[in-house]
Amino acid sequence: MINGVLLILMVVIFVFGYRELFSQMMGSNTQGQNYNFQAYFQENSAVLTLVSAIMFILFLVVMMVSYSYPILYMKRLSETGNKNIKADEILSDLKKNSGRFIKFFLGLIFIVAPLSMIILGLSAVLIFVVIGFFLLILVGPAIMNVVNFLMFDYFNTKKGFFESLSYAVRAQFSYGNGRDKSPFWKYWGSTTVMYFMIQTITSVFAVIPLMIISGAMVTIPQNGGPQNLMEGSMGILFFSIYGVSILISFLMINVIFVNSGLQYYDSRTDLHRNLDLSEIDAIGTNEI
Repeated sequence: MINGVLLILMVVIFVFGYRELFSQMMGSNTQGQNYNFQAYFQENSAVLTLVSAIMFILFLVVMMVSYSYPILYMKRLSETGNKNIKADEILSDLKKNSGRFIKFFLGLIFIVAPLSMIILGLSAVLIFVVIGFFLLILVGPAIMNVVNFLMFDYFNTKKGFFESLSYAVRAQFSYGNGRDKSPFWKYWGSTTVMYFMIQTITSVFAVIPLMIISGAMVTIPQNGGPQNLMEGSMGILFFSIYGVSILISFLMINVIFVNSGLQYYDSRTDLHRNLDLSEIDAIGTNEI
């Protein structure tokens, strides 16, 4: 219930918050002249900038809370083993972690994001020598895993941001007990497969709005006054399908977080050991 409302709110913010911008960019003139989007932006630059900034910040806040939901849910599930988790329990966890949300958000924006862009940028440059293509395929899912592990470890423990970041990187290459083989390819393969599956699903919904616009531009009359494709029934249809497409994308991102959560708990061998010991202690208790 909580995450569903947040996901819908994210769609509303994204679609209606930027609806006017999409409408102006997609507007067309049947007389063959380009729609003067630049003039429109100049005339309303102050208002558009303010509204866009507010919408962007609000969207980021809702997104952070929404994406932290699977993390806090799986944390409570791992601690209690009770699958009947109530909404007020999750809300309580969200309130308790509000301060850590802000710290994590700042660390993600000013530390992790720039480092990730540098690594991906270097890999992209190396595409010209072929090896960069394979580096992007290798590095992309690995960075995604590091960021997701960082989130899970930061909100599952009382560690600081840098300590959780250190664990997120180390956990990609070795288990904490140091005895098992490196889990890198297991985590990388799982994330890669999930990513391609999700991209396939979301692409189907993303292509539909483009087909609508392309079809409208082909069938639009070649004479008459200025027209905007985003007005009237065409606009309603476009933004409705576009909203569904965004909602599906957000849902699929939550699936990636759940997948990352399973990987994170796999890396926490300290939790495995406690479970193994409890199972060993229970051996023979039900025998006559």
